[in-house]
Amino acid sequence: MRLTWIAGILLFVQQVNISESLSVTHEGRTIASVNHSDITMPLLDVPIMDVDKYNQFVKKIDQQVYQKPVNATIDKQGNILPGRVGYKLYHQAFNEQFYSFLYRSKANKLEVPLLAIHPKVDSELLAEIREKKIGEYRTYFNVNNKNRSNNISLATEAINNYVVFPGEVFSFNQAVGKRSEDKGYLLARVIVKGEFSEGIGGGICQVSSTLFNAIDNAGLQTTQRYSHTRSVPYVPSGRDATVSWYGPDFSFKNKYNQPILIRATTQGGMVSIMIYSSEMINYKTRKVPAASNQLSKEQIYRS
Repeated sequence: MRLTWIAGILLFVQQVNISESLSVTHEGRTIASVNHSDITMPLLDVPIMDVDKYNQFVKKIDQQVYQKPVNATIDKQGNILPGRVGYKLYHQAFNEQFYSFLYRSKANKLEVPLLAIHPKVDSELLAEIREKKIGEYRTYFNVNNKNRSNNISLATEAINNYVVFPGEVFSFNQAVGKRSEDKGYLLARVIVKGEFSEGIGGGICQVSSTLFNAIDNAGLQTTQRYSHTRSVPYVPSGRDATVSWYGPDFSFKNKYNQPILIRATTQGGMVSIMIYSSEMINYKTRKVPAASNQLSKEQIYRS
């Protein structure tokens, strides 16, 4: 640290006509500006960089230029939609250029250097792991219950096209996220401590239960599952998987040698979840009891 300060002092002592201000640009547009005095502090009459202020400055720039990569997906017609490369601040290159401005350069502009972030799932991988169906399950719901149907559709969309790589653990709560009104979730019936009540996102446990049976059929390893405190009508007894943002989660591990793909849809009162992988996968299925396609009186009159 002492050597760094000494080097900084020497650089400042040697500087001549160094630009006092810097504009940081991204794609030709100014996104930040800074003066020497904004991020330096005096030491023996020689300004030295204030590391905390500099880190705050860099953090703000990083937030402005960051673009999240987008995975490739499969649309409802079965077409593969290519992913999109993301970007983040290239910290090492930015630091080098910024130090040059601070200590040596007369330049007053700096175009943000970026690093590409490639999507985890690209079109080539998706095309490969959509080939072989290794598990599936279907459950049924009352489409006349609009709120519950809405919640089921949102949760199903959230896990559709999800890819779990070998050794990875899938978490339903992490994949779907917090159920909130901002995300479009509505009030519907939930089971709390054995009693029926109304809650935001009611109905999504049917999606997690359908997923549990699909991955169990595919022979995958369940790592966390809890049953409701009373029976539910959409799956056979003991075959449910309750979830709650502040409570239980449903998770499983991909123990196979290939990535697996979750394909989840809702149509005409049916939740359909299928598990796919590549032709190279070594797997062993399990037999699971099917759900009835006849709605119970409870589903018709109370759900």
